[in-house]
Amino acid sequence: MKFGRIALPSPDGKVARLVVVEPEKGRVVDLARAAALNFADKYQATEEAATAMAKVAFPGSLVQALSLGTHLTDRSEEVVSRRGDDASLPLNGVEWLPASDAPLVRDTLNFVGHIKGFHDRMGTPPAPSLLKIPAYTKNSGTMVIGQDATVPWPGYINYMDYELELGFVVGLRGRNLNPETAKKHLFGITIYNDFSGRDLQGNEMPILMGATKSKDFAHAIGPWITTIDEFKDLDDISMEVRVNGEVITKTNSSGTLWSIYEQLAYISLGEYIQPGDVIGSGTVGNGSFLEKGRQLSPGDVVEMEVGGVGVLRNTLGQKQEGLWWPSERPAGSL
Repeated sequence: MKFGRIALPSPDGKVARLVVVEPEKGRVVDLARAAALNFADKYQATEEAATAMAKVAFPGSLVQALSLGTHLTDRSEEVVSRRGDDASLPLNGVEWLPASDAPLVRDTLNFVGHIKGFHDRMGTPPAPSLLKIPAYTKNSGTMVIGQDATVPWPGYINYMDYELELGFVVGLRGRNLNPETAKKHLFGITIYNDFSGRDLQGNEMPILMGATKSKDFAHAIGPWITTIDEFKDLDDISMEVRVNGEVITKTNSSGTLWSIYEQLAYISLGEYIQPGDVIGSGTVGNGSFLEKGRQLSPGDVVEMEVGGVGVLRNTLGQKQEGLWWPSERPAGSL
């Protein structure tokens, strides 16, 4: 199945709703609405009680929905088959929210082609530690954006880039896993565009504390999530990126150092992975403009297509001028 999140108008403003996405039918099904109708039909519940129960069973937060365990996948098919026709909306025209509302986004560095291409451009060899442990960063979820959202462009970034990645979505809480036990914790796959400010990244990385302001202004995740059971081979998922309609890269998900289950297990060591967490696969080879010697401009439209998922589309906004920026400390201060 495919699950997404949309915004619907209400008397109190827009509210998030969890939907089943049916591209082949050109529609989405509002799960809370379908469940309310189903509760009323099946149990003779009052409209008020059925609506309240449905919002608990199918909240607008993916994190909350997945925190109910397997309820989401176990019960969605029933409510869609029973009352989906009465709770559907046209696929084209809904306002999409980020596919997951996870407060924390992790991103890995895993595709050999990108690692080599990135370091060739930087003129430095890859760190030997990449062969010892699955590398990843922790990014803020406060600037996650969804389908058709405009990418905010902070004025302190001059060299803007995209990064083509899969987004692995965690379904069950887990800690101290191994690659085998990690398998049941993977809920599905979405698309993750890790927008990057390359000039600022060049200043941040030598500090050896990781990227911060060069990354956390925009993480695009969407348009929806396809459950993991729909993928036969996680190393053979087709991937493509287009900028203003021009095909830049066509590739697949092969060529990684570590499997997703090894990554999940490593991330879970000493800490919890949580329902709704999104873990970026790492950028695929030639999955960024950096490897092509190009950069994005305001108004550019970036589309990422992943087989079995769909197309994630975002437009680069205008640079936000007038922001404060720290003054460089005098030479010899350290």
